[in-house]
Amino acid sequence: MKGLNNKQVGIAATRKVEEIATLVKKNGGIPSVFSIQGEQVFDDQTGEANISTLLSGSFDFIILTTGIGAASLERVARKLHCFSDFIQKLGQTTLAIRGSKTRHWLKEHAISPTFVSKDGTMEDLIQTLANQPNRQGQRVYLQAYNQDDLQLQAALEHLGYAVYLAKPYYYKQPDAEVLRELRDEIIHQSLDAVIFTSKTQVQNLFHSFSHEHRKQVIAAFNKHVLAAAVGKVTAQELRKNQIQDVFYPTKPKMGRMVVEMNHYYEQQVVQ
Repeated sequence: MKGLNNKQVGIAATRKVEEIATLVKKNGGIPSVFSIQGEQVFDDQTGEANISTLLSGSFDFIILTTGIGAASLERVARKLHCFSDFIQKLGQTTLAIRGSKTRHWLKEHAISPTFVSKDGTMEDLIQTLANQPNRQGQRVYLQAYNQDDLQLQAALEHLGYAVYLAKPYYYKQPDAEVLRELRDEIIHQSLDAVIFTSKTQVQNLFHSFSHEHRKQVIAAFNKHVLAAAVGKVTAQELRKNQIQDVFYPTKPKMGRMVVEMNHYYEQQVVQ
């Protein structure tokens, strides 16, 4: 019998949600979709200002935090007919990145970063920059979005860097009714597991309700509902919100996550 057999699995994702649901079904589970990522919005006006500042300014470091952010800057640069200048700037400046999607985007453009987060987290990248000599007053171009952007900027400024914050895209708040539905399903323990594919989804769930509802959600996760994360960054966000047992796969891939969830439940049956 498959480990996920007849398990009710909530899916908080928006991207590739059909593929995840299909994988859950193939492993015997019953998927329910609660997309709480929020709509992604590309801000061309801000993106144009971000590109202009990058190309006209002098920076000691460029930090790319997401593949979507890098691709958004590329799209704006092409629109402004300065793509070659943009790529040249990236190639000539010390690059620090996190995430496999960002690294893949760079590889497509034959660019090698100087610093890569070892575990895919910004905490590791900031620690690397904290160890750099003569950092006082050095200029950093930080590509981020509207989750933790100000905290990242403040952390770098605390280290002595002068930070320019580039935000070519952001996320709208998710549908409030969908958030409430997921919250209630978790509290009533109607779901056996919830799959989260980004820390944004975790933040949206835990930051949208009263303290009492938040306590009830935490209690449900720590008693019956399995919190499943696609990778370490998302798992860290769950732990920050007092979830004790968080499942995440050996590699941050959606397919691997569902397969290893199935094995996890199989082992629980054996035990």
